[in-house]
Parts: sequence; structure tokens; C-alpha cells
Amino acid sequence: MRKLYVAAFSYMVAGLAFGLFYRELTKLNDFPEGSPTQLASVHTHLLALGMLALLVVLALEKLFSLSRSRLFGWFFWVYNAGVVVTAGAMVWHGTLTVVGQESTPMIAGIAGMGHIVTTVGFVLLFLTLGRALRRDSGSPLAAASEPAAV
Repeated sequence: MRKLYVAAFSYMVAGLAFGLFYRELTKLNDFPEGSPTQLASVHTHLLALGMLALLVVLALEKLFSLSRSRLFGWFFWVYNAGVVVTAGAMVWHGTLTVVGQESTPMIAGIAGMGHIVTTVGFVLLFLTLGRALRRDSGSPLAAASEPAAV
């Protein structure tokens, strides 16, 4: 559980820092406000996919002990690798846009790979959660959530 907390906290710090980076870089380069750049959405991606998603997983871990499954470790590292690669590609592409340089197809390919890895992480999370729900189906928590037979 501590790993989830530290990762969520790290994404919060990174998300806020990249929001500040975006604002300051665009001001330094006289980039027109409201002009499209991927750099603008890094802040939101890190806060949503990083911090919020892992806080939800932290709550699920508390309820269902997801980490008892071997798949949970795979989920944690695969998911985080995907989010970091995706955000890194967005920062790279967005920074190039703000400073007026052309982006390359390679950056889009790296971002695409990051999205694929993040998706694999989500699949691993749902497999882990499904196993935990089957394992805990006889627990008092699961029995309390079932409707009473009439």
C-alpha cells in the first residue's frame, strides 16, 4: 500500500510541476494563450491517470488486498511505465511545439506505445480485481452487498 501512496503522491507533484512548466515556458516563448499544444494536457494526464487512478487502486487494495495476486506487481510496474512514457512523449512534443520546432513521427510512435502499455496495465488491474472478487466472494463484505433472498 505504501508503494501506491508514494506513486500517487509523486504523480501529484509531477502534475503540478508540469502545469507550472507549461505556464512558464509559454510565457517565456510568447506562445499565444489557448493555442493547441500537448504540453497543456500533461498536467491533467498526470493528475488523472497518475494520482487519481492510483488513489482509487489504493482504496481497492485496502478493501480487497489486491497485492496478494502476482498480477498486481505486474499491473503496478506496467501501468506506471505506460503513464510515464506517455507523459514524457507529451512533454517532448509539446515543448517542441512551444519553442517552434517540428515534431517527428517517432514522438507520436513513442506516445502510442505509452498508451498501449498503459492499456495493458489497465487490463492487468481488471484481471487482478476480478480474481480478488472471486477469492473474496465468501467474505462478509461480499455477502453484505448481495441482495437478500425472498
